[in-house]
Amino acid sequence: MSNASANTSNKTALITGVTGQDGSYLAELLLDKGYTVHGVVRRSSSFNTERIDHIYQDPQQPRRTLMLHYADLTDGVALVNLLRELRPDEVYNLGAQSHVRVSFDAPLYTGEATGLGTLRLLEAIRASGVETRIYQASSSEMFGSAPPPQNERTPFHPRSPYGCAKVYSYWSTVNYREAYGLFAVNGILFNHESPRRGETFVTRKISRAVARIRAGLQDRLYLGNLDAIRDWGYAPEYVEAMWRMLQQDEPDDYVLATGVPASVRQFLEAAFAAGGLDWREHVAFDAKYERPSEVHALVGDAAKARELLGWEPAVRWRELAELMVEADIETLDAELSGARVRIDR
Repeated sequence: MSNASANTSNKTALITGVTGQDGSYLAELLLDKGYTVHGVVRRSSSFNTERIDHIYQDPQQPRRTLMLHYADLTDGVALVNLLRELRPDEVYNLGAQSHVRVSFDAPLYTGEATGLGTLRLLEAIRASGVETRIYQASSSEMFGSAPPPQNERTPFHPRSPYGCAKVYSYWSTVNYREAYGLFAVNGILFNHESPRRGETFVTRKISRAVARIRAGLQDRLYLGNLDAIRDWGYAPEYVEAMWRMLQQDEPDDYVLATGVPASVRQFLEAAFAAGGLDWREHVAFDAKYERPSEVHALVGDAAKARELLGWEPAVRWRELAELMVEADIETLDAELSGARVRIDR
């Protein structure tokens, strides 16, 4: 029986990767539920907080309950200290080197941050003695070349350093659950997108190009494999399921997906059509965007999440393409007019 209706007004959550797409939506969700939210950010000479600026609490001007802390998944001591200081009720590990193609160029760093980073966080929870629940962001890329549809029982066959690192994180999470009794869950998320998606990911690269081509700022979009099939959902719906996983009576692992396949070519066609354009007049192939080993089809079966979490995604890939294009057109129009842009979708 689920305890998802439990009072959350006095809970504290810690989010790694809070400045990313999922982290920003999750922070908003938890704040709306009354949580005090802490986010982990890496030190940099430039700011990367545009996705959360509207909810961030400046220590000198307190107004909301999102606070940021410098730490890193490569620094286990900092993680232990942070956990002991904050003593969160829930931890969401969304931090990673998350770009699949880049993982081929930086495989060691991907393994360090995406794989060992999870182990450091799990060990920090164990070593600190803090009683908490942890969500691990696992990925459909773990399935790799396993034939679709993929569910919680599908064997893993990763096809990238990123996928391999995520498999390591997955089994580390399971191991700490079984060995130390941690309330640790894996959310195996299939592709989930939004207007906050990074601009180097294919869906956002496409939607942003549509806006720029319409405005006369760009003429050509270069892409790799257009035949890859993916299961694309809407990120805000997926973070709701992350939260639900940590409200259950027992920890378990869940696939999150729409179950609806579409090729990159189909997403491309829908996005350009939403902008009143013909993609064939503007898209060209560039081999540098192909992966050394390709994942041809990822399509999820989320029956378990539907039954046990009561989770059902509403947005499918075509609607997603349209709303992303609409948001990028609005954002670009605002930028060109000199208005301040806020990504609130």
